[in-house]
Order: sequence, then C-alpha cells, then structure tokens
Amino acid sequence: MNTKNLLVSFLAVVAVLALVATVSATELATVTNVKINDVSLFTAPGNPDQVIQAGDEIAVRVYFDALESDRDVTVTVTLDTGKEKAEASTSSFRVADGSSYTKGVVVKVPYELKDDPFDDVTLEVEIEGKDFDSSVEYAFVVERPQYAFEIKSVSTDQQLSAGETFPVEFVVKNIGYYDLDDTYVTVSIPELKVQKSGYFDDLLAMDGEDDNGDECDDDDQGCDDTVSGKLYLELPQDAKSGVYNLEVKVQNDDATLTKAMQVVVDNNFDSTVFKSGNSLWIVNPTNNVLGYRVVAESPASVTESIVFVPAGASTEVEVMPNAEGEYSFDVNVFSMSGDLVETVNFSGDGESSDSNDSDTTDPIVILTVILAIIFVVLLVVLIVLIGKKPEKSSEFGESYY
Repeated sequence: MNTKNLLVSFLAVVAVLALVATVSATELATVTNVKINDVSLFTAPGNPDQVIQAGDEIAVRVYFDALESDRDVTVTVTLDTGKEKAEASTSSFRVADGSSYTKGVVVKVPYELKDDPFDDVTLEVEIEGKDFDSSVEYAFVVERPQYAFEIKSVSTDQQLSAGETFPVEFVVKNIGYYDLDDTYVTVSIPELKVQKSGYFDDLLAMDGEDDNGDECDDDDQGCDDTVSGKLYLELPQDAKSGVYNLEVKVQNDDATLTKAMQVVVDNNFDSTVFKSGNSLWIVNPTNNVLGYRVVAESPASVTESIVFVPAGASTEVEVMPNAEGEYSFDVNVFSMSGDLVETVNFSGDGESSDSNDSDTTDPIVILTVILAIIFVVLLVVLIVLIGKKPEKSSEFGESYY
C-alpha cells in the first residue's frame, strides 16, 4: 500500500514538473524583423550580412508578433563582442495575443574587438514579460573605425585648492584601423581659463608597422598603440570655490576626442576686493605683480583708475561719490585682460549744497589753527633756551697706550 501511494505521489510530481516545463517553454513572441538605422539587419538569425563600425550609436528596431498575452513586457538588445557588452532596454508595456508590435532602442557598439580589426558580434534580442519570454540571437560584423582615440582613464585629485599646482594623469589608446600620427593631449578647466598641452608622438594601429617598417607584434617596443602621460595645471589664486569641469582632449589631424570629469575647488580667500568706508582695498595673494582697472559709475570717481598691486601686498583706492544727497553707484574692478574681478556697491548720503556754512568747518582753517599752535609752542621753547645759561661742558682727555 505504501509503495502504491509513493508511486502515485511520484507520478504527480512528474506531471507538475512537465506542466511547468511546458509553460516555461511557451514563447511570448516571434521576432519577424530587426532593423539597424532603418536598414533590415538579417534575412535569418546567425547570418552576418552587415558590417557596423565600432563606437557608433545605432538605432535598433525590433518587429515581433505576440503569441501570448502578457504584461510588464520589455525588449532588451545586447551587443556582445566577447570582451565587452552593451545593452539597452525599452520601458515596460503590455502585449495581446495575435497582435504585432515594433519597439526601438539606441545602443552604442562596443570598441573592444579582441585585438582584431574585424570581429563577429552577437546581437541578442530578449522579449521578457511577467509570465513568458522569448529570445533570438543574430551575428554581424563589427569593424574598427579608420581613426579613433579612446581615453582609457583620467586620474587626478578631485578636491583642490585655489593656487594649487596639481597633476592630471591619463591613458590614451589607438582603437582605429590606421596609425594616429602627431598626437597631442590638452588638459584644461575652461571656466578658469587654464590649460596645458603636451606632445605624445605617434600611436600606432594594432596591425601597423614598427619604427623599422616591420609588421608589429606583441613584443615590439616601437609598436605602441597606448600612451600614458601626465600634465600639470596651476589653479588661479583668485579661483572661486565651486565645482568645475576638467577636460582631457586628445587630437591629431584625423581624430579628436574629449573626456570630462568634475573637480571641486576650495578657496578660503574667495575675494580679492574689499570695501572699507569710502575706499576699496585690492589684495594680491599671488607671487606675481597684478594689474587692475578700477571704473566707477558716473558721477563717482576714484583716485586711481589703473592699479598695480605687488605680490603678497594690497593697495587702497579712494572712492569719491561726487554727489549731493542720497547716492548709490557701483565700482567695477577689472583685470588687465578685461575680465570682471568684482563689483562693489557704494551708497550713502552726500552733503547738501544748501547746508549752513557755519555748520561746516573749512579744513584749511583747521590746518591754519594747528600750524599757529605749533608755531607758538616752538617760539616759547626758543625763548626759554636763549634765556638759559649754558652749563660748562665736561672735558674729556685722550689717553694713549
């Protein structure tokens, strides 16, 4: 009896597993066509009848007929070179049994081609829903572009200080079909107008020739398709605190590529222009003499319109409102190259021309009174010295040894 019950249970489990396998094997859809950039890619899966260039962004459209009704369906396109993968997916949607659909994605063709100028690449289309799924694979050929750089890495400190000189390290590779002659690399922070360039000679193609004209192989020293380098940037002392884009640009006559990253610049001495009363103080924290143009809005004026501030020093510029009653005006400070350094507002209440003269003391009168007092004091001291008998001076003898 126990043996019979056990056999019945076993057959029931097998039946359930068979049912699950049947359900899971049910296809969600049949792919009827795949287009790349509006060109039909294949007549049949596995037939590599089209060539695509590595690095291109391609629009892939998938045409399919639903075999089941399902929800939360997505279409995913995966490109696999054997060394690198790239994929893109649609947003989810619902399908109805017997209906036809078209869905598209944009995917970037990988560069890595197993060190070959041409390579077969697998394109897999997956249509996945909540209960069912389908997939199909195709093969096509990817070739290297004629001329192309790849910036493999950029390394630098991402927390920097104004006035700091810092290194930017990078690795650049030739991923094109032909040599890249006379390669230059430029690192810069465009917003701060700082940059530095370096010459890095030629980057040879993988299947090119060495310095002696011989075909390259892995052991040749003259067959470098990759270069690593380092360039130094100096941040301005007056760079304002903030987040900036640091760019690495590699170029020659045939190709150009730019890669950017963000760095944070701190400046504990953010401003070099300060207001004090009716004066401007311009500070130069650098190691060089700096020149500035100081321009006040009319009717105000300044004592000096061109100012040169020595290294590590400061200069005061007096600002004169030249206005009666209430006033408000800006004073602009420019670098000698014409860049605006700072704008400072001055406001206040000037003297009125109708004010009572008795309420205002003329500075010349004040100066005259002071000079008169000094003259009287000196005269009294002179009289005292004249009337006093001089004391007999001490005599000092000379000794010789």
